[in-house]
Amino acid sequence: MKNAIPNTLSRNKSVLVSGASSGLGAHAVRYLAQRGFTVFAGVRSPENCVSPSSPDNVHYIPLDVTCQESIERAVQQIQQHNAPPLWGVVNNAGICIPSPLEMLPVSDLRNQLETNVIGQFAVTREVLPLLRAQRGRVVNVTSGLGSLALPYLGAYSMAQFAKEAFSDALRRELYSSGVDVIIIQPGAINTPIWDKFLSAGHEIMKQAPKALQAIYTRSFTQFLAASPENAQASPTHPEHFAHTVFRALTDIRPKTRYAVGKDSQDFRIKARSFPTRMVDRQFAAIAPKADEFSDERV
Repeated sequence: MKNAIPNTLSRNKSVLVSGASSGLGAHAVRYLAQRGFTVFAGVRSPENCVSPSSPDNVHYIPLDVTCQESIERAVQQIQQHNAPPLWGVVNNAGICIPSPLEMLPVSDLRNQLETNVIGQFAVTREVLPLLRAQRGRVVNVTSGLGSLALPYLGAYSMAQFAKEAFSDALRRELYSSGVDVIIIQPGAINTPIWDKFLSAGHEIMKQAPKALQAIYTRSFTQFLAASPENAQASPTHPEHFAHTVFRALTDIRPKTRYAVGKDSQDFRIKARSFPTRMVDRQFAAIAPKADEFSDERV
């Protein structure tokens, strides 16, 4: 890690990590704390996270990224804490709502965008004055699906594409400020998010009109079953993600984007190098067949 800031410097810096109660966020919190950062772990219910084994340099604070008052209170708490100055934010909080777009309730799309895009924007805007004072860093966690949109993950891809655009625009606006904006794109990783993924998908399918169920049930059910299996078989682990977060915060000359996992790298290459119609044909196998559309009943 010759391009990273020595750990002695990370001991004088604080980092806020959102979505830190479980999964990738929790792994990132532990990894950063072990390497000297003071970490403010933003969670909805801190009382469920604190344990006797919690490191002294990890502070769990209430943070609901969809609530402006919660964001403001969290930043006030960070400022009032006897800790090193806030130097970085890792915008990790997010949800994934799977659904055919035609079947997706508008309220679920709003929830997807509110959590993964607007909430991260609101957190970043609130902490920017603190980061600017330290010439710190914004680390936005998107996905391989921020490069390539897949069938049945349209809402999630919309959010990730938007977060990619938010990151690029902000980095360019802050070019002369000393604050850098870095994107991390994880691929499939086995975390607890997949349990919520399955329940959300099945609930949407159950509530859909019968005509849409006739079109999408076969292919969407197969997609829901295959996605967690692919994550479980993935060679990429949460520790790989946590290490990449550390790199994004400590590399002297950080990249604008870090892919985590071969599948994320492949998505980026495919999005840039393959003709769009070719990609369409490749993903057509996931979607309904022609006879399923022709059998539509209203």
